Amino acid sequence: MKKLIILLAMSGILAHAATTPKQPTWTGSWAASPLALHISAPPAAAAPSGTPAASPAPAPSSPATVPAAPNTSGTTYRDIVHLSLGGSALRLRISNEFGATSLTLGGVHVALSNGGNTIQPTTDHTVTFGGAETVTIPAGALAVSDAVAMPVAPFANLAVSIFIPYQPDATLTYHALGTSSNFIVPGNVLTAATLDAPKKVSSWYLLKGVDVDAGANAYDVVTLGDSITDGAKSSIDHNARWPDVLAARLQANPKTAKIGVLNEGISGNRVLHDGAGPNALARFDRDVLSQGSVKYLIILLGINDIGNTMRHPGTPDAITADQLIWGLQQLAVRAHARGIKVYGATLTPYGGAGYQDATGSAMRDAVNNFIRTSGDFDAVIDFDKVTRDPAHPETFLPLYDSGDHLHPGDAGYKAMGESIDLKLFQ
Repeated sequence: MKKLIILLAMSGILAHAATTPKQPTWTGSWAASPLALHISAPPAAAAPSGTPAASPAPAPSSPATVPAAPNTSGTTYRDIVHLSLGGSALRLRISNEFGATSLTLGGVHVALSNGGNTIQPTTDHTVTFGGAETVTIPAGALAVSDAVAMPVAPFANLAVSIFIPYQPDATLTYHALGTSSNFIVPGNVLTAATLDAPKKVSSWYLLKGVDVDAGANAYDVVTLGDSITDGAKSSIDHNARWPDVLAARLQANPKTAKIGVLNEGISGNRVLHDGAGPNALARFDRDVLSQGSVKYLIILLGINDIGNTMRHPGTPDAITADQLIWGLQQLAVRAHARGIKVYGATLTPYGGAGYQDATGSAMRDAVNNFIRTSGDFDAVIDFDKVTRDPAHPETFLPLYDSGDHLHPGDAGYKAMGESIDLKLFQ
């Protein structure tokens, strides 16, 4: 009798296991650090017209104000994003983290991009939130979508279309430097295969991340940085940033093919003070630690702290090398507390840039010496050594210089991404 009871119990467990759906294992495949963008309506006497956003400059510490009115029929934003990791399903992270008021999503769709603003209609999926097609996100919060049963390959280009009903005055969350073509159009045209006369912009709106069900043993590398990580001066729509190069190499290596790369660079960002977006210490939890699948972190930050000090000596935002080093140590300590391996990247040359001088060069040398020798990092990625001109170490090798002597061009980003030892991720 006892054996019969045990067998019945076991058969019940097996039946339950057979009918219980597999739970996804989520890993980040694409990400962008959020910033604030203020959308203002015209005076009451003026008739609303236009669309909410011109292609904006990188956001300052307070929200940028765009002198265009929200369209009274609402607005559809179509973000085009390039995944790093494939999976059997996906989910979206849509952000109102910089919103001053709640934000209603009137609908969200995701499809494979067919180039430009077009989608592949047979791949179009409605995205839901708790089973609903619309959701209101509180101010300062984000919304994670339900799973979308849409298999995607590594490096797929997704078109994420988000409809926002009319709001006369709002602060949107966006990422300024997308280095990709994205689109804005009046009205609810979520399912349109081709948008009619959209406004082309280079920023991503509202979308903060794409996670994929990549199965067990999938992890992420987060690249935390400024414009040199964000991809300033790289070719539009070519995915030529150094994190993109790293992602392609990881995917091509069987031992690292289940590692995604999340680019959390913000152009103009600093370690210790707000400027283009919140300082790195302030945004660290939101942009790095909130990524549940992060196992590795590469930090390339500090050149804007130095540059600001050279431009504005004696101001409250001016810093010393020791203060900048302390800030980098804080980032490493906080990541290590979560079991994340931290790799310090040396600051690239900037000789010939508008604010470079001997004092700034001495600060950069001191910071790079700390990164190379302190032992605060699990490994060093020596971007300075890779990109500098051996005959003139304070400057880029001419082949790698974008022309402004501060940012690499495509060849420089390629050299940076190819220089990283993949054994760091095995």
